[in-house]
Amino acid sequence: MHLKENVLSSFQSIISHKLRSALTLLGIIIGVFAVITMYSAVNGMKSIVMKNMEQLGWNNSIILYPADDTGSTSTISSRNRRFMYIDRSRRPLSFQDYEVLSHQVNYRYTYGMIQRWLRSIQGDKSDWVRVNATNNDFFYSKTYNVAEGRYFNRMEDADALKVCILGAEYARSNFPEGALGKIIKAGDLRYKVIGVLADDALNTAPGMNFNQWERHRDLNAIYIPLSTAARYLTRDSAVDYIYFQAHGDLDFPKMKTDIRQNMMRQHNMAHDFQFNDVGALMFKITDELKAMMKKLNITLSTIASISLIVGGIGLFSTLLISISERMKEIGIRKSIGATEADIFFLFISESIILALIAAAIGTLLSNMVIYFIGRALKQEFILPMRGVIIGFSFSFLIGIISGAYPAFKAARINPITAIYFND
Repeated sequence: MHLKENVLSSFQSIISHKLRSALTLLGIIIGVFAVITMYSAVNGMKSIVMKNMEQLGWNNSIILYPADDTGSTSTISSRNRRFMYIDRSRRPLSFQDYEVLSHQVNYRYTYGMIQRWLRSIQGDKSDWVRVNATNNDFFYSKTYNVAEGRYFNRMEDADALKVCILGAEYARSNFPEGALGKIIKAGDLRYKVIGVLADDALNTAPGMNFNQWERHRDLNAIYIPLSTAARYLTRDSAVDYIYFQAHGDLDFPKMKTDIRQNMMRQHNMAHDFQFNDVGALMFKITDELKAMMKKLNITLSTIASISLIVGGIGLFSTLLISISERMKEIGIRKSIGATEADIFFLFISESIILALIAAAIGTLLSNMVIYFIGRALKQEFILPMRGVIIGFSFSFLIGIISGAYPAFKAARINPITAIYFND
């Protein structure tokens, strides 16, 4: 019997028993739907994590610190918190170091940072405010946008002008009627407000958020040019730390090497600096994340596969029942020349077609659910081709396994017995 005839006959059998076919398909549909949806959810979570890491400036990043006498940048042992605690007794890093490195090293973003708590007086209100001295790459790497005004321009950076940009929360608390163009006194200096940062879009969007406490602190601070702080707020133009982010994974090692070589040259081969290798930490976290997601995929797929197995059992039962109903058809086909192989492929093709129809319906339902979930969370969830392939492959395999025994049993039936089965 030709393949086309097998397929047409299988469809006719499926259509003639609509309810039974639908119930048979249900288990496989649920299994395929679960497999694809689980894959999409896991891949979506991974995508969100990686995207937020990049927006926070954590990937391919390194921070250059001054080293103290013990070779440590912090009195706290945790490497991940070194940038929070800096020994101010030594200042081997300077604004000149930052300028040399920013011209000699290939990077995506770089900024120096000087942080001070200064008393701010606005009218009759006096309070302590965090003043961060940096440059525009800080805002770009952290994805802090300007809601009003602008970032620092080249003249303000080069001439150490007394201007500032306010964090959104600081501006909202202290200048409810608008801060642009106002004069702020912080410490002994006065600064003109040229810009106000927007609210943190990263942590207000639905989805997984990161480092919310630090970003809240950033938006409750005042920002001045790095050159201004180096001239007026520090001794010997000292800089707390210098941050670098590479263009990509392949550029990161060379960037780190170039930084080390230039610093050794600047400091007469004295190793009075060290790195907080955020990039290496992110590589490790990324590898662990991928391994965890892989295990999660395997676990969820195993659980979802139970539905496919249950669907396969239902398909097996349906085909066995179908043999009795189609006994006369089998006898007639054999009496006019159909071989055992023809009968076998007739039943096995029906089983495979049923399984593939279920896989197609499950994929369609999964795609719809993924689309609506993505819209609700305002996140992009892509239909994973790997999940689709696994779903269809598993369904195809279930179709073959479930249909093999019933097809073999139907093929071995005696045509005379089949024709007179109901007599």
